[in-house]
Amino acid sequence: MVQKYQSPVRVYKHPFELVMAAYERRFPHLSSDPMFVDSDVISEENSEDGSFNKIERRCKLDVDAPRLLKRIAGVDYVYFIQKNSLNHRERSLCIESHNETFSNRVIIHELCCYSVHPENEEWTCFEQSASLDIKSFFGFESTVEKIAMKQYASSIKKGKEIIEYYLKELEEEGIIYIPRWSVCPSSPTKSMKPKKNSPSIASVLPEALSFETLKSDPLSSLNDTLVASPDDKLDADYIKRYLGDLTPLQESCLIRLRHWLQETHKGKIPKDEHILRFLRARDFNIDKAREILCQSLTWRKQHQVDYLLDTWSSPQVLHDYYTGGWHHHDNDGRPLYILRLGHMDTKGLVRALGEESLLRHVLSINEEGLRRCEENTKVFGRPISCWTCLVDLEGLNMRHLWRPAVKALLRIIEVVEANYPETLGRLLILRAPRVFPVLWTLVSPFIDENTRKKFLIYAGNDYQGSGGLVDYIDKEVIPDFLGGECMCEVPEGGLVPKSLYRTAEELENDEIRLWTETIYQSASIFKGAPHEQLIEIIDATSVITWDFDVCKGDVVFNIYHSKQAPQPARKDPLATHGITSPAGNNVQLIEKTWLLGQDYSMVESSLTCKEGESVQGSHVTRWPGFYILQWKFHSMPACAATNLSRVDDVLATLQVSSHKCKVMYYTEVLGSEDFRGSMTSLESSHSGFSQLSAATTSSSQSQSSSMISR
Repeated sequence: MVQKYQSPVRVYKHPFELVMAAYERRFPHLSSDPMFVDSDVISEENSEDGSFNKIERRCKLDVDAPRLLKRIAGVDYVYFIQKNSLNHRERSLCIESHNETFSNRVIIHELCCYSVHPENEEWTCFEQSASLDIKSFFGFESTVEKIAMKQYASSIKKGKEIIEYYLKELEEEGIIYIPRWSVCPSSPTKSMKPKKNSPSIASVLPEALSFETLKSDPLSSLNDTLVASPDDKLDADYIKRYLGDLTPLQESCLIRLRHWLQETHKGKIPKDEHILRFLRARDFNIDKAREILCQSLTWRKQHQVDYLLDTWSSPQVLHDYYTGGWHHHDNDGRPLYILRLGHMDTKGLVRALGEESLLRHVLSINEEGLRRCEENTKVFGRPISCWTCLVDLEGLNMRHLWRPAVKALLRIIEVVEANYPETLGRLLILRAPRVFPVLWTLVSPFIDENTRKKFLIYAGNDYQGSGGLVDYIDKEVIPDFLGGECMCEVPEGGLVPKSLYRTAEELENDEIRLWTETIYQSASIFKGAPHEQLIEIIDATSVITWDFDVCKGDVVFNIYHSKQAPQPARKDPLATHGITSPAGNNVQLIEKTWLLGQDYSMVESSLTCKEGESVQGSHVTRWPGFYILQWKFHSMPACAATNLSRVDDVLATLQVSSHKCKVMYYTEVLGSEDFRGSMTSLESSHSGFSQLSAATTSSSQSQSSSMISR
């Protein structure tokens, strides 16, 4: 299997010409790097005007490998071929190298590039990537792979140190400026005066950045600008400042997964901190992290979680009886959340609110926690990616083990574990009573092993002494109810009045409202009763875009065009029979008397969509008129094809619960001049699965996706 590595962009705050002078001092040998033994020039060629130089070297390396492996392989040194292409005019150096030793067993390819910083012509960027393909190596394939990974990590770190070393050496010699290439290049000068007409740092930085801002927090202000766009490349200083100290291989995993999302994901690209959490949750296994991240992104889109803090308003009963809230921060600068679980009436909250409202509230807490982590990262000047939770169990008893409440808790844990990995830095459980082991036995199997390691449990008053709470929280912010002097605004809770309890029907209606309270609409589809959406087109060259998720069952998606307007939408086809349909959001527009090809026509090929898929697409309209988007029940058995009416079909199938599908969809009409391919390619004008969906579905579904895209 081919292993690939990608390092972040290293920035030298020196002009390109000066960095090149430092780079050339590495040859023919490098005393500061014992691994680099020697090098010989194989060939060299220059352009007539001197603007381009190409040189090929044979480099001799002493690889840090076990002596036994070297003896088995029969070599003491490894030889690499390095090809350098230096373009003075464009101010770039491309370095391509591959191994000469054991090239029939191991293929190592490395590509490096020095170039001018896109935002500052007085700075130089360095990028490095590599690939490793081990075909066979005397049975030591895994050992060789580990050695190669170690060497790659070492070369990234050592490479920058070497350049910095020679830059300092040049400065000590008085060479601090080398003029840019010209037709008659001049020799190096010791003058500190910059080249005439050379842009200053101020002239190339965005107008919003001032030197006062740079002085106060240069990394924060500059990197916020340079890395704000998803198309920008990650900078090494930005990673260290905002994401923390990562190994070169961890940096590589982050960059590669980020690039994959930029190339395949059509929606909003998550923040680097968000991607990094999923990588950490899977020990930086890219394939596993990508799978759970894609599933989470689909979930976030489906439930509009990105807008939760702006749209979710907690019911008053939560303000009065939910015993949790944010309270300062811990000793590491992490936001601190306090939950007085022992004082919470879990049964009353479930009976008054239902699972969905409680889940929404917990999700809003997690979203708020992410926001506070970003704020604290700026305040404390170091990466803060998780928070601390303090759970006070005083008052916990058997009433908290009410079965529906435990069921709701387990569901909340499941959702949070799947979509907010590595956001909990530490969980402090205080005053655990005797009943706690029973609750722990119920919930611990649903908590990730890495998360369980962050739990610290104190029984009784053990938390008050040395090694207790003061080791993690400053004594000045310890809440008063835990023996501290800080007033805590977390509600004390109490029993929820039974007058606030809701009936099962009311709770179900609320859950449906919460489910559909987004820019997406939901629709139920029955066998014989498709759901149809009408779109009127005035401008013949408009673009109809759609984005829908198949939440339950399999559906067939069609698009039709009609010159005549359908009759008013018919809803609830069961109402005439005195039966209430479980889905009042089923709309039918196409009349039974209409003939396909005469009264209306199909403008797209049918698209079969499986349960769980997310589908995005667009259609460029050719004619004005009425377009109908239709979602139809899939796989109706042949024996069911009778002359029954639509309503009779539905009545016959209501007895079978599987004969119901559900979709959540969003449609929009754009002018052709405003369309930027946000859904799919305009050239194809065909429906297609999003790349994100294809990554999270089975291989058979992926095959159908590729068929559609063709």
